[in-house]
Amino acid sequence: MNTLRSCLLILVAVSLVSAAAPKANKPAAAPLLNDAGHGSVSGQFLLEGAIPAPKILVKKGDPAAKDGTICAAVDLVSDSLVIDPKTRGIRHIFVYIRKIDKAKTKIHPKLVSGAKKDVVFDQKGCRFTPHTLLLRTGQSVVVKSGDNCAHNTHTYPIRNKADNFIINANNRTGLKFTYPIAEFLPTTVKCDIHPWMRGYWLVLDHPYMAITNAQGQFTVTGLPPGKYEFRCWHELVGYVAAGSKRGFTVTIKANQTTKLPTVKVPVAKFSE
Repeated sequence: MNTLRSCLLILVAVSLVSAAAPKANKPAAAPLLNDAGHGSVSGQFLLEGAIPAPKILVKKGDPAAKDGTICAAVDLVSDSLVIDPKTRGIRHIFVYIRKIDKAKTKIHPKLVSGAKKDVVFDQKGCRFTPHTLLLRTGQSVVVKSGDNCAHNTHTYPIRNKADNFIINANNRTGLKFTYPIAEFLPTTVKCDIHPWMRGYWLVLDHPYMAITNAQGQFTVTGLPPGKYEFRCWHELVGYVAAGSKRGFTVTIKANQTTKLPTVKVPVAKFSE
């Protein structure tokens, strides 16, 4: 009887502690700017077919890896094709309007100042983070490194001047620079010292762009009413068909979100 009573008291105590424990906060979603006569568009990209096994770029302990104590400390898995096993969502798809008529397009007031904020592009564990990045023309990108070895950041833009510079070990101050011209496509970024390192930057002169999240979802918000042609691009596929050859066309209505049909991309389109 005493044993049963003790167990019950322990269960009650555990329940009270669990109830009092703070719950982990989920990251807040970016607010929808469906006000001031503006609207949004959202959608999702899913993989159709068997999910490929993750590609290992550098195996743990590989003696041939450059700076192996850092770069081969763990298995380095490719970020080129990231699929959520639950939703089958495809990560890292760029969704964007290539060009807007600035004279006729009234950008949402809360998006006008977005280009003033610096964006950080880091190097940790011999990989670029984030793998994909959005930039506005004139917006500063700060390239840093948290690795105890040197890296170089080599960009391959189409319209802007290419950059190729060394980032010293553990440089947390970083090097800052900007791109003055909008690009047609995402720009490839490589490290020539560690050739498996690769990332992509999209540079536009407006804010209407997004990258799909872990579940393959995207939202572009703060759009004035009207008809827009979006492009959808992935590093292994190029343009991802989503209702048209290079993307999709959508009509934005004031003060509401237009939800697009789910786009299923055959696994055969992806190859590394």
